[in-house]
Amino acid sequence: MTLPNFLIIGAAKSGTTALYRYLRQHPEIYMSNRKEPHHFSYTEETKKTNGPSDYIWTAITDPEEYKMLFDEVEDEIAIGEASPTYIYVPGTAERIHNKIPEAKLIAILRNPIERAYSAYMHLIRDDRETVGTFMEALALEEERINNNWGPIYHYTKAGMYYEQLIRYHKVFPRENFMIIIYDDFKKQPSQVVQQIFRFLGVTASFVPDMSSKPNVSGVPKSQLLQYIMNLVFAKPNPIRSISRKLFPESTRWRFTSFLRNKNLNRQSIPDECRQLLMRTFNDDILKLQTLIGRDISFWLEES
Repeated sequence: MTLPNFLIIGAAKSGTTALYRYLRQHPEIYMSNRKEPHHFSYTEETKKTNGPSDYIWTAITDPEEYKMLFDEVEDEIAIGEASPTYIYVPGTAERIHNKIPEAKLIAILRNPIERAYSAYMHLIRDDRETVGTFMEALALEEERINNNWGPIYHYTKAGMYYEQLIRYHKVFPRENFMIIIYDDFKKQPSQVVQQIFRFLGVTASFVPDMSSKPNVSGVPKSQLLQYIMNLVFAKPNPIRSISRKLFPESTRWRFTSFLRNKNLNRQSIPDECRQLLMRTFNDDILKLQTLIGRDISFWLEES
């Protein structure tokens, strides 16, 4: 029986997909073929959410099915998976510790203001947001949480990193953690990935292909093209099956990322929303920087 010895726990919309893809290329690292199994976050009952087209229903809750994700492990040193709900959902830290008490944990933390807007634009991109402005979506957040919409819609609550990390610090020793600031990952991805390799105990000199920028958010230039890409790239179909046999994973990633990114218009967060979120996150950011020993007060600066 094989279980992972490290987990990428989040945060959502903070580069976890890119990191998953980079680590997956290392010959001494085994990453589950299924990204985001969310196994430790949900049960069969709790994964039933009410948001439009919410993805949490795909969570692997059966322990035997989860173990099957690692059936192909051979002699890899580091065995992992990436589920960004792990950092956020209460009780997850305890469930992980119960099953994998020695697990190494990697968290990528993005400016929660930018993270919240990226989550909103992600839902706009996939036609899963029901209102037309970010301010409207923020005003509906509490109501949506009470109505059991999934974490992707928890724009502000999902960005309270101090509250989330404290839960982990209560059950895991600090040496089990690697905290990455998204700004560092974006500016110097090679250096950050090498640090992760050292943290995981694998050869740090390996250089993965980091040319693609996956899972970027934005407003689709063509809704029809976005719909077609979601059908072809995100759901089982003959084209997807054939491409997996003909082309290596890195080639498929570059191609799909290129098409997705070409069809998106990036937008900046409205000033009134930024001001509101700066006030919302101020206390949590100040406590977080003390917890992790890193000055991140620049998250509260005007951009």
